[in-house]
Amino acid sequence: MKRQSGFTLIELVVVIVILGILAAVALPRFASLERDARVASLNALRGSVEAGAAMISGAARARVGQGAVNGCTTTAGGGGTVAVRTAGNCVTLVSFYPDAGAAGIVAAAVATPTFPPTAAELAAKGYAHAAGVFTMVGAPTPATCSFTYTPPAGPGLAPVIGPVAVGGC
Repeated sequence: MKRQSGFTLIELVVVIVILGILAAVALPRFASLERDARVASLNALRGSVEAGAAMISGAARARVGQGAVNGCTTTAGGGGTVAVRTAGNCVTLVSFYPDAGAAGIVAAAVATPTFPPTAAELAAKGYAHAAGVFTMVGAPTPATCSFTYTPPAGPGLAPVIGPVAVGGC
C-alpha cells in the first residue's frame, strides 16, 4: 500500500484565506506610502527652493558694484534686478532674489544638464513648474499637490514661498 503525501484541501483553503487577510491589511499601508513619498519629495523641493533663493540672494548682494562678473551684472539700482552667474549661467533676479521663471528659481533650485531647465527634465525628476507654481507629476490632483514661489514685491522684501498643499497628493 502506497502512502500519499501533500496538503489537504482544507489546509490549502486556510492558507489562501490567511494570505487574503494579510493582503487586505497590508495593501492600504503600501498605497499610502506612495502619497507619503510625493509629500516628502515636494517638501524636499520646497527646501531646495528656499536654499537656492537664499544662495542666489547672497551671491547677488556680494557682487553689487563689481560690474559684469563672467557676463552677468548685478546692480543695486532697481533693487538688484539683473542677473547673477551660478554654475556657468546667469540666473535672473528680482530685488536680489531669483525670479519665478525657469531661468530664475527653477535653475537655482533644480540641478539639470541644461539651462534653463526644460519641462521634460523637470518631469524626469517628478516635478512640473509654471508661473512660480511647483507641482508633482503623477499626483492624482497636481494642482493641490504643490507649492508656490513668489519673488519679492519690492526692494528690501523677501520672496514668499507658500506652504506645501498635500490634498491632491
